[in-house]
Amino acid sequence: MAESMSGMKRTHRCAELSKAQVGQTVTVMGWVQKSRNKGGVVFVDLRDRSGILQIIFEENKCGTEIFEKAGKLRSEFVIAVTGQVCERAGAVNKNLATGEIEVIAEQLRILSESETPPFHIEENSKTKEELRLKYRYLDLRRPDIQKNIMMRSRACAVIRNFLTEEGFLEIETPMLTKSTPEGARDYLVPSRVHPGSFYALPQSPQLFKQLLMVSGYDRYFQLARCFRDEDLRADRQPEFTQVDMELSFVDVDDVIDVNERLLARLFKEIIGVDVPLPIQRMTWQEAMDRFGSDKPDTRFGMELNDVTDVVRDCEFAVFKNAIADGGSVRGINAKGQGTMPRKKIDALVAFVKDYGAKGLAYIAIQPDGSIKSSFAKFMKDEEMQALIAAMQGEPGDLLLFAADKNKIVYASLGALRLELADKMGLLDKNQYNFLWVTEFPLLEWSDEENRFQAMHHPFTMPMEEDLQYIDTDPGRVRAKAYDIVLNGTEIGGGSVRIHQDDIQEKMFEALGFTKERAHEQFGFLLDAFKYGVPPHAGLAYGLDRLIMLMAKVDSIRDVIAFPKVKDASCLLTNAPDTVDEKQLEELGIRVNEAEQTEE
Repeated sequence: MAESMSGMKRTHRCAELSKAQVGQTVTVMGWVQKSRNKGGVVFVDLRDRSGILQIIFEENKCGTEIFEKAGKLRSEFVIAVTGQVCERAGAVNKNLATGEIEVIAEQLRILSESETPPFHIEENSKTKEELRLKYRYLDLRRPDIQKNIMMRSRACAVIRNFLTEEGFLEIETPMLTKSTPEGARDYLVPSRVHPGSFYALPQSPQLFKQLLMVSGYDRYFQLARCFRDEDLRADRQPEFTQVDMELSFVDVDDVIDVNERLLARLFKEIIGVDVPLPIQRMTWQEAMDRFGSDKPDTRFGMELNDVTDVVRDCEFAVFKNAIADGGSVRGINAKGQGTMPRKKIDALVAFVKDYGAKGLAYIAIQPDGSIKSSFAKFMKDEEMQALIAAMQGEPGDLLLFAADKNKIVYASLGALRLELADKMGLLDKNQYNFLWVTEFPLLEWSDEENRFQAMHHPFTMPMEEDLQYIDTDPGRVRAKAYDIVLNGTEIGGGSVRIHQDDIQEKMFEALGFTKERAHEQFGFLLDAFKYGVPPHAGLAYGLDRLIMLMAKVDSIRDVIAFPKVKDASCLLTNAPDTVDEKQLEELGIRVNEAEQTEE
């Protein structure tokens, strides 16, 4: 039978107690982690969000009634205890913050009983994630998850304080807005008042924050909820949080400066890490050439080498054909992996095929200097030696090559580089390597759409010196865009925005927009720009990804209180779900049921 806490008031959280409170009478409340009845003494580990505290029930001190009640305690019962803080009579527990003390109980109330949980509430649980997410309210009791959620809360406070000190205003933008099909798929919300019309949930506050700059608010920020109906992976969710900001009368360096100082403050205050400033910058082209990725992990080397010119005249058809088709031949040197078994090399070949590569060519340099190669018979000795030299190959090294169009070579070797680094133990979660990637292409060609698309969005400012190419060679134009990368993960990105009518018009032309279509989708913004718009720029962080890296976990689901799974469903609430026919009727919506076909 649950008891009331009337008349009892919690004085401390469990782990707020220390030797400083020895001799004091305190009241603590929380969940029973475990209970051990040793005959004349009952030991209870009491847990709340701060940590664990040992409670001692002795019959001669708390009385028979309390002692018998203590003997009935089970895991996850919610209890309130009043007692005196004492130094531990037994051995000190160095694994607990409260390991030098215990509370000798005088009063006990069972506030709520608990059924046996479907899994143990413990750190580093081995329980399957599906079960943990079904009972997420129990999973959230686990100390490691609680630490992550509390870290997230503290990080948000630091971000808010810093940006407020820097003159930013926190302003909320609408959650129900207009659908703009450029980019990821929108989540649509039907309107009952306007039958047949739909709102969209925001993919980002992009257009509204630009309007705030038009409105003269100068520096805006928001911890914004955003929604994208796209395929998920470990660092994506259908709903997520952005640290969103926009600044007026600034250029690239201004945005980078304030964000470098924000990151330095955040990492120092939350996890005690010093971020060396200024953060390294690298152009998009250099990042692709060296790492095969626009979000390179610079914690380790194994960079790409362009050996196209070295093998241009060889007779190996794979290399020759790739070069003839305008592609390239590039390789990476996996130091010390020359004795890798053929079975594992074959697994790497299969791995890169997921990234569009037809295969991998390799040279395994044995410790004695001899070589095993998949293509040596097509190469002259001097060509092979020149290739090894170009790759800085030494005895014991494994040289891996991809030959194809640049896009495929970059994607496959960039991914292979990370796969090898993981297998070779080169990824240190205690190391934080930040990098700005700048000068992205303004546009990228879409074979599916048969037109150029904005790499970021249609309001990204081209670099002034490249404007001359926007009509004749749009793919050559670089953008005033920048991403902030941490350990191979893009944690944020932004750009300087277009504020001149003529440049915006050129951008829409390059994207294949007619004036009518541009106005149909973005008319309210373009109209606003007629009334005096300042030069402006912005950036947004993926808060979930950022906290994931700070907490050193592998999935953003471990830093979100109630996450979705890969099919965008919630195992806790069973959302999405069907709704009443009456609700659909009010919205003027009919659901077409899939036809049942007989076997």
